[in-house]
Amino acid sequence: MKWVLVVVGLLIVVCGVSMATSSAQAQPYPNRPIQFIIPIPAGGGGDVNARILIEELGKILGTQVVAVNKPGAADTLGTDAIAKSKKDGYTIGYTGSAALVAARIMNPENVHYDSIKDFDHLGLHVYFPLSLAVQASSPWKTFAELVDYAKKNPGKIRVSTIGFGGMSHLNVELLQSLTGIQLTHIPFKGGEAVTAALLGGHVEASADAIGKFMPHVEAGKLRVLVSSRKFSLFPNVPTMKELGYKEDLFSSWFSLTAPAGIPEEAKRILIPAVEKSMNQPESKSKVENRGYIVDYKSPEELVKIIERDYETIRVLAVKLGLAK
Repeated sequence: MKWVLVVVGLLIVVCGVSMATSSAQAQPYPNRPIQFIIPIPAGGGGDVNARILIEELGKILGTQVVAVNKPGAADTLGTDAIAKSKKDGYTIGYTGSAALVAARIMNPENVHYDSIKDFDHLGLHVYFPLSLAVQASSPWKTFAELVDYAKKNPGKIRVSTIGFGGMSHLNVELLQSLTGIQLTHIPFKGGEAVTAALLGGHVEASADAIGKFMPHVEAGKLRVLVSSRKFSLFPNVPTMKELGYKEDLFSSWFSLTAPAGIPEEAKRILIPAVEKSMNQPESKSKVENRGYIVDYKSPEELVKIIERDYETIRVLAVKLGLAK
């Protein structure tokens, strides 16, 4: 009799587990935590923006969104991890122009994904204006004054950036192409070193995200001469087109994406949730006060931006001998 009771008990347990599994599978998406890959080191500008965003996204989706940092190789390692993750809608990520555009042109050996075919894009989150800054004590009060000096002193203005092949490096090349001046590019491996070099007088100018310069401008130590986009916190800083040049500098951006082929149900829920989370007034204000411009673009618009930026940057890079 005992063995009959044991068998019956086991059957009840098995049936219970089976019913629970079936019930979980039947629940609408999402019914468990979502992993959110961030290809940027913890504490970096993009990482902070991503965490502000996923806090809102988790509330809207009604589930936990867990941040996982996978930095390296100009954001391409984490971006590659997004592309190769399970296509069930429970792994999405934060990436941007560095990995989806610039790296494909400047460092194609590091890119093992197609920026269009290997992703289901969910929407563009922010632009971050890239700019050129000098010390507040420098003799150049305007970009025109810097250009005038550079024309008379070719190569004497050293410009620091976060590294060869990045968007800021491309902007240094674009500045030279548009103005006819000759600058000396000084690449660094990290963003803080770029600004430290300028503050320490080791270079005469720095090309980087305007947000990195903000606290030093506010402290009266740096001056921003030109920016890739108009920015509400620095309304008097001009763009290149405002100064009469035919092109503006490149802006970088960050977006949300998923591996290609996630379920249609997941896309139907994720895309409007992403848009809503980006446009939440409180989180939007937090991000913009850090030097970024929240400017949601739909997945379709984002694909067009990727294609357009790729072609524009590729043409310049080939022209300058920076790419084949």
